[in-house]
Amino acid sequence: MEVILIFISAVLVNNFVLSYFLGICPFIGVSSRLESAISMGFAVTFVLTLSAAITWLINQYILIALHVPYLEYVAFIIVIASLVQFVEMYIKKTSKAMYDALGIYLPLITTNCAILGLALFGALRQYTFIQNIVFGIGAGIGFTLALVIMAGIREQLDLADVPEPLRGPAITLILAGLLALAFMGFAGLISS
Repeated sequence: MEVILIFISAVLVNNFVLSYFLGICPFIGVSSRLESAISMGFAVTFVLTLSAAITWLINQYILIALHVPYLEYVAFIIVIASLVQFVEMYIKKTSKAMYDALGIYLPLITTNCAILGLALFGALRQYTFIQNIVFGIGAGIGFTLALVIMAGIREQLDLADVPEPLRGPAITLILAGLLALAFMGFAGLISS
């Protein structure tokens, strides 16, 4: 039951983008088209899940075992950068169109603070290996959900009569704020 609560919490209650405001750069940058939002969501989910597993193992069996937990940031950033390079090379080889659509935002997954936040939250909350992986999957699905919702709304706004001063980044930021307020409605669902 605890694993299910961790998952629901990561997807809805403590959504990285809309509750913690982690990963805003790709959220705003890639959410203009649904196809690129879904692709980025899958890529980030993959990196979040793998980094949850690998950072937990490194933290438990190397950093804590050797009494050097102060190296968490360095170790986690190295793991995240390596995983993103792997994902970028894989996407470039398998889907040139997706690689081109994601553009600069694909290598920027390395600097996506949601991924570092996941690694640090997992260590701080002292999750077990399985709990940390579920947390990573839930955070990735929550990130993807936020991207897809935002992309769907932004595609509809392309057809709407938006007042001139609100076009472009202004309406995008207003929408992000409204989505964050909507997700605050889940705050009482699970306490964490």
